[in-house]
Amino acid sequence: MADRNTGITDNKDSMRWLVLALISVAQLMVVLDASVVNIALPTAQKALHISNADRQWVVTAYSLTFGGFLLFGGRLSDFIGRKKIFIIGLIGFALASALGGSAVDGGMLFAARAIQGVFAAMMTPASLSILALTFTEEKERATAFGIYGAIAGGGAAIGLILGGVLTQYLGWYWCLYINTPIGIITALAALPLLKESVAHGDRRYDIIGAISATAGLGALVYAFTEAAQDGWSAGITLGMLALAGVLLIVFVVTEIRINHPLLPMRVVLDRNRGGSFMASFLAGIGLFAMFLFLTYYLQESLGYSALKTGVAFLPFSIGIILSAGLASKLLSKLNPRILMVVGFIMTGIGSLYLVRIGLHSNFFTTVFPSEVIMSIGLGLVFVPLTATSLLNVAEHDAGVASALLNTTQQVGGALGVALLNTVFTSAVAAFLTTNGKGHTALLNAPIHGYRVAFACSTVVFVIGMLIVAVLVNAKQIASDPKQSESLITADIL
Repeated sequence: MADRNTGITDNKDSMRWLVLALISVAQLMVVLDASVVNIALPTAQKALHISNADRQWVVTAYSLTFGGFLLFGGRLSDFIGRKKIFIIGLIGFALASALGGSAVDGGMLFAARAIQGVFAAMMTPASLSILALTFTEEKERATAFGIYGAIAGGGAAIGLILGGVLTQYLGWYWCLYINTPIGIITALAALPLLKESVAHGDRRYDIIGAISATAGLGALVYAFTEAAQDGWSAGITLGMLALAGVLLIVFVVTEIRINHPLLPMRVVLDRNRGGSFMASFLAGIGLFAMFLFLTYYLQESLGYSALKTGVAFLPFSIGIILSAGLASKLLSKLNPRILMVVGFIMTGIGSLYLVRIGLHSNFFTTVFPSEVIMSIGLGLVFVPLTATSLLNVAEHDAGVASALLNTTQQVGGALGVALLNTVFTSAVAAFLTTNGKGHTALLNAPIHGYRVAFACSTVVFVIGMLIVAVLVNAKQIASDPKQSESLITADIL
């Protein structure tokens, strides 16, 4: 737990608002990276000759390491020093971005994205700790987190446009290069501006837990990828599934037996928190898959440019922001389970609506309604989900619970993209086997794959709705609308 007696700067010091600006720039860089790379992915895949089965690694390599090391990164920042870890994270992220922009093949790009994820997992919890320690007065803290969340939400929308502009006019690699000067300049500015803060207490680290969890999830994703190429019964697929199972068992056993676990089981075994984390995991699957497949559908099937694709996603970003604000106001008046169930139903309907897409579909009659419905639904899901995931958590577990919410979403997205990309690839292959490989079949095969993937996403959202309905039984939760809205906007965008 952070020691608030070692604050970054006195509250009366006007320099704290410069600290907020610094932290916001770092968060903007992380948010921009996610949306910019999504828009650039189809172009990067062609340039680096990445197969359809392997393309998901551009997303999952980052998500896995980010989610897998987020809890560990929080511990490092507490005990080594928030300023040190924040600056290390910034520089590492900047250099990894330069490596990714220089990639000459898929493997080099995947490695760079994985490294980006590790340093983002260091930078993100350090930046939030610095922000919390800098603004200790309740009203100012709410304002600071509101600005932080607004920049995160706006950054996602800016990233969609920026990704299109950079990809279309300069090249996909600039979507990664852009992080390098921003990261280095921000790190240099942090050196004189930030003061160091370190938490007191036992400084033992659960290295085995961090490595076994991330490696186990990575093996699982690799198994899904191999299944798309060689089938589920192939030796490499079965071998990686077995390895993933062993590593994940090692993780669970380690967390149960050691005195200072990375993830205390008491955090997830509570009914409301456990249900919320499971719901976050499932929502991440559907959310990440929607961005991946809709990006490819718009660019590859409808022939949209990268810039036009970015603009096409703006209704989703705007809908999330507006819905999060509405849900924050409703949270103190309605049972959180009601909000989440309604949200999952809406999200499932939006995903199911995408099953209607065709080779010559009109954006405003197919994609646009789905984006609006899904964005409203996800806002209704994530705001109460954030509140229930922290409900009745002990003070010394609050940091772990907060980080775990982001972790479950990132890990869910990584596994979901890998699995649904395998489903997509298999559906395309089956379609071509049945219909031949003529020109018309080749054009319609990806459409069939997208439809199957979106149908599977709908099932995932339905499962999420059922889990919330059964497990979450919390009553009305008092909420600060401004702070809840800003935090959830930062998380889901």
